[in-house]
Amino acid sequence: MMDSPTAPVRTASIPQLNGAPPPVASTSAPTGMSPELEQTLTLLSSHRAVLGYILLGRGHPVSIIRHVGVVFEGEQGKKYAAVITRIVESVQGGLEEVHGGEGDADDLRFLRIRTKRHEIMISPDDRYLLAVLYDPST
Repeated sequence: MMDSPTAPVRTASIPQLNGAPPPVASTSAPTGMSPELEQTLTLLSSHRAVLGYILLGRGHPVSIIRHVGVVFEGEQGKKYAAVITRIVESVQGGLEEVHGGEGDADDLRFLRIRTKRHEIMISPDDRYLLAVLYDPST
């Protein structure tokens, strides 16, 4: 069963090693989210094919602001947070490299990754990273 979308997530920092994902910090409550974002998260969590979502702060260390779905709980949630951040940073770095450091380099707006079992959709912006885990067979 899914968690309540308003339940805060408590996580601990993960030490960063060479080549390791960025550390993940904890937050105790959502930080100034707009009503539109709240409504979007509620709508997402009610969709039957959505296994869960994780909302991350873009700071360093990465913070889990909110999550819904057991897949994002505890240590597994911290792993997802770190890997999602690393994926976004890697793709954005690749875009910058392709454009050769031009002033009008492309910004990543949306990323969809499909595996054998799931899809993960990532929507980054300046303040947040939103990742949704989806079961395409549902």
